[in-house]
Amino acid sequence: MAALGRPGYINLGHAQDLAYDYEGDAMEQRAHLVLDAAWASGVRYFDAARSYGLGEKFLATWLNSRGVSLDSITVGSKWGYTYTADWRIEAKAHEVKEHSLATLERQWPESLALLDGYLRLYQIHSATAESGVLENQLVLQELAKLKSEGIRIGLTLSGPSQSETLRSAMEIEIDGSRLFDSVQATWNLLEPSVGPVLAEAHAAGIGVIIKEALANGRLTDRNQEPDFASKLEVLQTESRDLGTSTDALVLAACLSQPFVDVVLSGAASLEQILSNAQACRVRLDQDILARLLRLAESPSVYWTTRSKLAWN
Repeated sequence: MAALGRPGYINLGHAQDLAYDYEGDAMEQRAHLVLDAAWASGVRYFDAARSYGLGEKFLATWLNSRGVSLDSITVGSKWGYTYTADWRIEAKAHEVKEHSLATLERQWPESLALLDGYLRLYQIHSATAESGVLENQLVLQELAKLKSEGIRIGLTLSGPSQSETLRSAMEIEIDGSRLFDSVQATWNLLEPSVGPVLAEAHAAGIGVIIKEALANGRLTDRNQEPDFASKLEVLQTESRDLGTSTDALVLAACLSQPFVDVVLSGAASLEQILSNAQACRVRLDQDILARLLRLAESPSVYWTTRSKLAWN
């Protein structure tokens, strides 16, 4: 729901995806259209966050209006960021991060009010060493309380230190039980460095969700940066040979990783979700995967580039 719940986002071409129509009702209708197509394509996990504008609300109105049964899907949401753009494209800050107990105690009831019954997974939004959330015993105890009530607990990762943060999270136990049931991390053909630790987590029984598989559009035909031209040619050649789209090829590379359970689409239009869904039909052999993985950047280059993407 990151690209569907608010007018501004950092994906390449986000403004065009929304047809420059940011009125609330139009945004909600577009979100429902994409969700309908996702459902028809077999998608059964839906991911939101308190900071995704009206993303939770749009998801909730879709679930209720379509009469989606509680046991047929899984919904995950996140706490820790507050949406602050006030429905504007240009804002001093689009979201503000605070991993405090007060934020958790405020945002959990907000998510629950919209998604009660459907909400099965609650995640720390972008846990990092700098935020100190993994050492905050009051927060960890409150999350353990939610877990005791049947809510799965996860964390999402961001930045060049994803691996170190995940290893720290895997060691956290409350009353003798591991706290985290899942991890949501950035893994894609440009930034696969967290892969070995995700494999460790998967082997330990932690669910693995992949976000930003398309690198916010940088791994699609929309990336016309001169420095990316040779890499785009590789993607286009491989996808053409397989009779698929570049986005489906890139998503298929994520799905092919043995440690991956779920790959998020992040689509913001009907055309995108239908194209993304074709990834489930793409089979990649080891030679193709090896060629694709040679597209990787260093983590520092990747995250520096991402930090410069413009909200649009």
